Amino acid sequence: MVIEWLKFRMSAENRERYIRIDDEIWTPALKQYDGFISKETWISPDDPEVVIFVIRWETREQWFSIPEDELAEINTRFDNALGFDYTFEVSQEYQVRRFPVS
Repeated sequence: MVIEWLKFRMSAENRERYIRIDDEIWTPALKQYDGFISKETWISPDDPEVVIFVIRWETREQWFSIPEDELAEINTRFDNALGFDYTFEVSQEYQVRRFPVS
């Protein structure tokens, strides 16, 4: 399993709208792709301007097989629906390490 970890920043008063629009546009779009397992939205009580998404993929190859033009189209729909500015701060990739059971 591979984890896609994304961090975004927006004004605190827009955070809930950002999460709602993401759930209406990005989440259903990602669900249609092979390898998608799940997506979580994390918020911090200490920083109301930050939203973190943790997206689980079966394999890195499946995650990276999503065509760039389709991702761009989804992002355009998202930005148009959102109606305010935000900052994409960090993208990280993690692998879930599984140890053999002995």
